[in-house]
Amino acid sequence: MVKRIQEYAMIIIGSLVFAIGINYFAIPNSLSEGGVIGVTIVTHYLFGWSPGVVNFILNTSLVAIGYKFFTKRMTIYTIVAIIFSSLFLHITVNLGQSQNGDTLLAALFAGLFVGVGLGLILRAGGTSGGATIIARMMSQLLGWSIGKSMLVIDITVIIGSVFVIGQEKAMYTLVAIYIGAKIIDTIVEGADERTAVMIISNHPDSILKAIMNKMGRGVTILDGHGGYSKVDKEVLYLVINKREIVQLRKILENIDEEAYVTVHRVQEILRKGYKENH
Repeated sequence: MVKRIQEYAMIIIGSLVFAIGINYFAIPNSLSEGGVIGVTIVTHYLFGWSPGVVNFILNTSLVAIGYKFFTKRMTIYTIVAIIFSSLFLHITVNLGQSQNGDTLLAALFAGLFVGVGLGLILRAGGTSGGATIIARMMSQLLGWSIGKSMLVIDITVIIGSVFVIGQEKAMYTLVAIYIGAKIIDTIVEGADERTAVMIISNHPDSILKAIMNKMGRGVTILDGHGGYSKVDKEVLYLVINKREIVQLRKILENIDEEAYVTVHRVQEILRKGYKENH
């Protein structure tokens, strides 16, 4: 129950941050966005329609498609995110009406706020609807990261918005979108980023014991054979958090400074329960 409350709080906070990014930085500087919110902003420029109202109508329509691809929990979280993001977009619509300064700075901060906002929503297990629903589908079907999927979708929308906001503003918007995509990946994947490490050493037993005792990590032992030396060796393989690299390096320095170590970024771990137990 506590975890569920924290996730709802994260969605609400993310929705507010997202709305500020749009209404305080993007719209006052005639910038756009990608995905559904980009369409929403363009309709605001053309017809003066409330971004919150349009965002709600478009996204609730897309949820009818998106729910088929997600769990019941994710669908509920997405509905909550759509409600609060639309509400905050509506009540903060004039928040930055007097804020009109450096366009590049506005693009940077728009990307920052939108990225943080969407990142928190996705991190909690939901989506903000629209492009993030499509991005989730692309992530599952194509194996792309969520940030990369959203970047492709957003660029497509931006190309169409050039006719409304102009080429220069569209290029600034691309800067905002790129920054937002990177921040989303950092928040959604960065905190749980895993690193695979392979260790070849003359003291595998000592390293194995140190890793298990000091780091509390399991280690897989692989049979290796030197192509040149023809000597059989044990190869240690483990997956750790990226922040644990420093601790592992100290262990290796104390036991075998000449150990051969390779480090690889892990894109995804499929074993059920891995994240919960590590």
